[in-house]
Amino acid sequence: MRTAAARIGVLAGIGVLAACAPAPAPDRASEPAPPTPATSISPTPPACSPEGIRITELGVDAAMGLRAMGLELVNCGDRPYVLEGYPAPSLRDADGDPLTVQVIPGGRPITAGFDQPPTRIVLRPGERASAALLWRNLVTDATVVASNGAHLDVAPLPGRPAQPVELDGPIDLGNTGRLGVSAWKRYDRPSSPRPPAPSDLPSLAPTHDSRL
Repeated sequence: MRTAAARIGVLAGIGVLAACAPAPAPDRASEPAPPTPATSISPTPPACSPEGIRITELGVDAAMGLRAMGLELVNCGDRPYVLEGYPAPSLRDADGDPLTVQVIPGGRPITAGFDQPPTRIVLRPGERASAALLWRNLVTDATVVASNGAHLDVAPLPGRPAQPVELDGPIDLGNTGRLGVSAWKRYDRPSSPRPPAPSDLPSLAPTHDSRL
């Protein structure tokens, strides 16, 4: 009887301890994680070149087969940058192979209005300049393969290092093989929050040159 009573006393003591013990913590691994707020990722701007400049596309204006693309050059360095002349573009196809393109300073005989002579510009850090590329999407000879520039490289002036410029779409030269350039000029970016477009570009009214 004593042995049975002793066992009953031990079991009763264990029951009391169990009742006083804290409840086990819930398994956190089985709980759903709180939702993480979505973060918007802004596109990374092109890096500043070793020359202290950055060249980007401003957009394309098009009318009746004539195209005009704005270019922006910003002095992202820490010293003045001098420009006097025309940008020097080159094109590559979708495979990265160079395209044969005749670059025409001033744009004639592609169209009129882009032939203002270059002036000397000194850009302080943070200041900008603009220029334009222009071309016609014409196919005049079925035996000549049309050219589409998928990649654009632009040097600020002939002889200076070129840098890649991201495009929103191909530069569709047709089979003309000609790409006009206007001279650099000082550029004040508009304060509008809308995406920038070519600024102060000449009208894209068709030229009456019968050779085009």
